[in-house]
Amino acid sequence: MNKLVSFIFIILLLCGGALWFLASGSLDNLIKEQIEVQGSKFTNQTVLVKNVEMKLLKGSGAINGFSISNPKKYKYPQAFSFKTILLDINIKSLTENPIVIDEIRINNPEAFVELAQDGSANLKDILDEIEKNLPKSQTDTQQPDGKTQNEPNIRVSKLILSNTNLSLDLSALGNKEHQLTLPDINLTNIGGAKGLPASLLGAEIAKQAVSSIWKQAKNEQKQKLKDKIKSKIKEKALDKLGSFLNE
Repeated sequence: MNKLVSFIFIILLLCGGALWFLASGSLDNLIKEQIEVQGSKFTNQTVLVKNVEMKLLKGSGAINGFSISNPKKYKYPQAFSFKTILLDINIKSLTENPIVIDEIRINNPEAFVELAQDGSANLKDILDEIEKNLPKSQTDTQQPDGKTQNEPNIRVSKLILSNTNLSLDLSALGNKEHQLTLPDINLTNIGGAKGLPASLLGAEIAKQAVSSIWKQAKNEQKQKLKDKIKSKIKEKALDKLGSFLNE
């Protein structure tokens, strides 16, 4: 039973959830609820999950239909979403410290990045919220009754975001909306050699994933705006040349 509880705990890490008992009812629904509650807490946005499908005996699982809403000042309804996330758990590590998740894979996620005139951006706003809401202590976590509960440490060997579909809206900066596919994002050794307490790991995963997408989006933004400036300079040069030839 202790191994089963530990295994379930790992699955709840994705959004920092901590469940120390098996309640009655559907385990999948319980996990779904924890992801939505804890995800909303850390991002300060609405986090929704369509369903969860766990295969405990195989050490695998899937979380389907995940989405994070956009801050109200932006036009996109969502900031980030994906159809399915796949989990590969190292079953042998359940009796060790840290417990290891060999791989978390997200195929074809969708990221919606919008830049505002004041220089703000939706993903940056969400990243700031995660940073603000991430607990400062990475040791024991406090329970509702004020007591502390020692949590297992968890380490994620690999997190892969494959073929992220990026919608980059630069309309507010005098440009347009661009559709791009980002190179694969590979994050490793999340939690470090010792791992992180279970309730902190989900927030750390979210922070690193959002930060990586935001970094690539900023690079794309700079390149698109630079290309537009070059295009305008070229147009002006051609206009001047045309005027000169017509004289």
